[in-house]
Amino acid sequence: MEQHDYTNDLIHETSPYLLQHAHNPVNWKPWNEKTLQQAKEENKLIIVSIGYAACHWCHVMEHESFEDTLVAKTMNSNFINIKVDREERPDIDQVYMNAVQLMTGSGGWPLNMITLPDGRPVWGGTYFKKEDWVDALKQIASLHKKQPEKLIEYATKLEQGIKEAELVEVNTNAINFNTDFITSSVKEWSTHFDYKEGGTKRVPKFMMPNNYQFLLRYGYQAKNEEILEFVKNTLTKISYGGVYDHIGGGFSRYSTDGKWHVPHFEKMLYDNAQLVTLYSDAFLLTKDPWFKDVVYETLEFVSRELTNPEGAFYSSLDADSKNITGELEEGAFYVWKKEELKKLLDEEYILFSDYYNINSYGFWEKDNYVLIKNKSDLKFSEKHKIDPKILYKKVKLWKSILHKEREKRSRPRLDDKTLTSWNALMLKGYLDAYRVFGEQKFLDVALKNGNFIKNTQLNKDYSLFHNYKNGKSTINGYLEDYAIVIEAFITLYQNTFDPEWLEISKQLTEYTLAHFFNADKNIFYFTSDQDPELITRTIEYSDNVIPASNSIMAKNLFLLSHYFDKSNYKEISEKMLHNIQPQINSYASGYSNWLDLMLNFSFDYYELAITGEDAKIKLKEINETYIPNKLVAGDTTESESALLKSRFVEGKTLIYLCVNNACKYPVENTDEIIQLLEY
Repeated sequence: MEQHDYTNDLIHETSPYLLQHAHNPVNWKPWNEKTLQQAKEENKLIIVSIGYAACHWCHVMEHESFEDTLVAKTMNSNFINIKVDREERPDIDQVYMNAVQLMTGSGGWPLNMITLPDGRPVWGGTYFKKEDWVDALKQIASLHKKQPEKLIEYATKLEQGIKEAELVEVNTNAINFNTDFITSSVKEWSTHFDYKEGGTKRVPKFMMPNNYQFLLRYGYQAKNEEILEFVKNTLTKISYGGVYDHIGGGFSRYSTDGKWHVPHFEKMLYDNAQLVTLYSDAFLLTKDPWFKDVVYETLEFVSRELTNPEGAFYSSLDADSKNITGELEEGAFYVWKKEELKKLLDEEYILFSDYYNINSYGFWEKDNYVLIKNKSDLKFSEKHKIDPKILYKKVKLWKSILHKEREKRSRPRLDDKTLTSWNALMLKGYLDAYRVFGEQKFLDVALKNGNFIKNTQLNKDYSLFHNYKNGKSTINGYLEDYAIVIEAFITLYQNTFDPEWLEISKQLTEYTLAHFFNADKNIFYFTSDQDPELITRTIEYSDNVIPASNSIMAKNLFLLSHYFDKSNYKEISEKMLHNIQPQINSYASGYSNWLDLMLNFSFDYYELAITGEDAKIKLKEINETYIPNKLVAGDTTESESALLKSRFVEGKTLIYLCVNNACKYPVENTDEIIQLLEY
């Protein structure tokens, strides 16, 4: 058993991120009532240090500062030191991220905050060099001893600023959702598009799946070919780039350059989940076979490396892994040297090196290459006069050879905790892949995960747990857990017609309305009224890498209003969108999931009800066409549900199409339904 010079209170935690710090000389403690009470009793300032297991700069600061005994001495003698895994406690992260953004104008991780003994922030930032960190700690500790009133005065002002930043104003104008508003928002947004390399004109480049999910749908419904071409080019460039793992499948976090070449190598479950959904829909619309390959390879990666025997999904893979000298290095697991590739691929190397640009285009640093494509297989086949089928076999062979070799390397560290919200995103990813490609194995995985959430994370009162590891769930669920699980379970219903999933979605919605909803502001808090209070109760309403929990919840309410004929659900959804609308036009990329909801109100939105013995067969036929503005309901027998009641006819399978409370005469042929969907 490995011996350690130091062990702190984090040794009792389950989070891999917290456990990584359990043997620092810093006397780290977890965030809990006991620790917070100790700070008050001893009148000590608190250091709240927030990060996550796959965070490269978190590891750097740990190595430089938190493993240093002299730094630890300064921290231990003057402060109560608390480590927080932001993925386990997004509520704490949101409060202090808002604070540091008010203080400095920017944020990120690691997030390091000094607070008063009552938790109110007074100073903070992200990554600090060792000398800067120690100097700041000494100055603030001295100020606390000599002039504590200055810190208290500043904390009071900052607390007020944090609370004001969270406010969502009630929009008193008349509700008016229209296509002109959406068009003008997209037009303003498009001034930031990078039409050559895809994405936006900025570095680093983040994938932002919900942005392109909305733009794909908008381009299709508005018949805007320029937007559609932009989205297709973006998705092509992302998946040709090094941010996509061409050997093992799956996507890294973001690109550090302008051509999607060199990634920040961490792989997050939530990115891959949403990108599976996005590339599945992109295939459905474009029929580009490369997009199908991307989906299948990404799901193979998730199955192989991020799935546990219970059918739950792990959180992430680290950016860092050990190089040949045994030192942790970012990307060491993924990059290749030219001589190594020549030796492995032998006579195949010449063709391989052109396909994956082992040249100045694909060069990274220190003789390291990150594989990147810059042309389609068809164009590559034409250039080298190779039959496309032969090229396809060659590429599979190359991948197999390199994958086998890569498996011999030291692997990136795995964050093996399970988060309910992220699992629900991946569950939906599998379902969307099943909807598009019809692979039974995708549905099997989705059902296994859905049952894991239902049986392990869902309580009898319809509350949810946020986390799970080693058979234990310990943290009460956040709005993101409820919103994304409801969305995933509605999607489960839409792919199986099993009404249990829809019923659970409704019950979860009722719980959320009871414990998270602010009826005065028509918005949901991020934390339940059952949780211990923080300095403010945050509201998450702008869409980021993951859509805002409020925008997902608003879409859920819209769908459930149709399924259960509940007008109050639709009314809440409408008011939520209306309150957010004034902020959208100038910053559409931060509200793309809200804009997606606005499409439901601005264009026709279709209810498709399928009833009869062949309902599931008809559903599969309908799913072969990209129809983003629809919901489906169905049953093989008589049903009492709002959309199916009194519609079953013995010996027939009928499809009902309704829009704006008006229905067409039912038909038996799916081709007729597709023709009726006028765009």
